[in-house]
Amino acid sequence: MKRPDLKTLLIGALAGLTAALLVLGASVQPSFFSALLYTASALPILIVGLGWGNAAAISAVATAAALGAIFISPSFALIMTLVTLLPAGWLSHLANLARPASELGGPDHLLAWYPLSDILLHLCGLVTIAVIVIGVMIGYGPEITDPIVDLLITSVKQQQPEFMPDPAATAQTKSLILLMLPALQGGMWVSMLFAAYYFAVRIVAASGRGLRPREDIPSSLRMNRNSIFIFLAGLAACFFGGVPALVGATVIGTFGAGFVLSGFASLHFRTRGKDWRIPALILSYLASMLMLLPALLILVLGLSDTRKAIALTPTKDADAPKQSDTKI
Repeated sequence: MKRPDLKTLLIGALAGLTAALLVLGASVQPSFFSALLYTASALPILIVGLGWGNAAAISAVATAAALGAIFISPSFALIMTLVTLLPAGWLSHLANLARPASELGGPDHLLAWYPLSDILLHLCGLVTIAVIVIGVMIGYGPEITDPIVDLLITSVKQQQPEFMPDPAATAQTKSLILLMLPALQGGMWVSMLFAAYYFAVRIVAASGRGLRPREDIPSSLRMNRNSIFIFLAGLAACFFGGVPALVGATVIGTFGAGFVLSGFASLHFRTRGKDWRIPALILSYLASMLMLLPALLILVLGLSDTRKAIALTPTKDADAPKQSDTKI
């Protein structure tokens, strides 16, 4: 492997500094802007990883984590690394992997790039692990979620004194909230990190530094077939209660978000060339954000269309010095 030069490491360190500043800014912003800044913090890592290789990405991740540990705390740096830095660095690494298409039964003069379906699978897995680890760190459980429900019930009773909550319904609501929060958090983070990856790919491609060809997302973004079994295992774990249910709910949220993303990609692909395409897509997005049933339909569409699309490029277009970073 080619030894990284000082310039590459400095570029990575600068990207890490940018990511750290974005995370620090997110920690003092309201929730909506905080989520946007946290997502944006993955962009510098992805850009340097996609454009300058693994050494730059490692330098960026190490710099951002060190700054977070120095200026906030080691635990904050660990959470930042698990949630944004590590997934971003790993996605850029996977995106730059390629091998001769002949090894897969293709032509000798082509390179086969790491499938986008497997990249999405890795993203779902990384976010699942991150949410579980963070849950263990903060001691996530009924002690955290039950007061939220109690506060909500108290607020309703203050507005409607005649309201008398049913104890059984209250207990059921607490159990539901306990499972919903990690699922929603994981699903949201998968979607936002993939959005960051998408924009990073476009930025790097526009700069001319990208190794990986720009893919047609509607036709290539699908979930790996093995993801179905992981999703079903998470669904089954929810019926066991306790810690298995929390892990299962997290898996449902993260991998469910992956299937929703692939479902929307499939919808984009299936509606190409249709006169009603734009209004149909707008209605689909709005309905999925506001109602559960349309989102479930998109999820089912993603579950029904699982495959592995491999991007191919001519070998002569691959920069020889950079191929050491791209071989599987």
